[in-house]
Amino acid sequence: MEFTDWTPVYERVLADLGYERGADERARDRLAALTEPFDLGPLCELVDGATVAVAGGADCLAAELPLARDADVVIAASVAADTCRANDIAVDCMVTDLDKNPGTARALTHEGTPVAAHAHGDNVDLVRDVVPDCATDAVLPTTQAAPAGPVRNFGGFTDGDRAAFLADQLGAGTLRFPGWELVDPDVTPEKRTKLDWAARLLRWLERRREERFGPLEGRRAALDEDPLTPPYGD
Repeated sequence: MEFTDWTPVYERVLADLGYERGADERARDRLAALTEPFDLGPLCELVDGATVAVAGGADCLAAELPLARDADVVIAASVAADTCRANDIAVDCMVTDLDKNPGTARALTHEGTPVAAHAHGDNVDLVRDVVPDCATDAVLPTTQAAPAGPVRNFGGFTDGDRAAFLADQLGAGTLRFPGWELVDPDVTPEKRTKLDWAARLLRWLERRREERFGPLEGRRAALDEDPLTPPYGD
């Protein structure tokens, strides 16, 4: 994902949620000051051509763990890492903005498992408090703003869809999606908007990959009519 491709999407996300680009950039700069360039080589070797389970943190993950167990590689979003590990499923990479289970992120890095630690405008304090306690060589720093220094942008907005975009960037052959639920009537309006963006971004990614993602079954027609679903004409 080139940042030039991501920029028009990012601008619409910011406008839709009322977020400030400058806040994301300040968080990115804090993360950059705490991290070093991450060597993607071993992850690329692991993921290239593989069947990758992009594990989400919804309650349905418990019933869908066989999808993760049968995959070649597991990239877990946030608390999905805990569920997988509790069921003896190795996590090959964790993607997180550090808000729910920072202890897991710390532990994984010290075990040598890469953690894609994400900085955005709302988590500067977490970045400051958590990242210094992680094993530096296992931290893959990411941003949704422009990449800078060691901090990269692979595309995506929520932990889950960022995990999918990361798997794509690393050369995954096939993506599977255990533990995903993109409709939840009990969440806040802001969270519902984020879930809507996750669906739009997954639809964009599956078009780019010419693949079909399970969480989008029954939603593609509506997403294709949604003017906020990438790509755009401008």
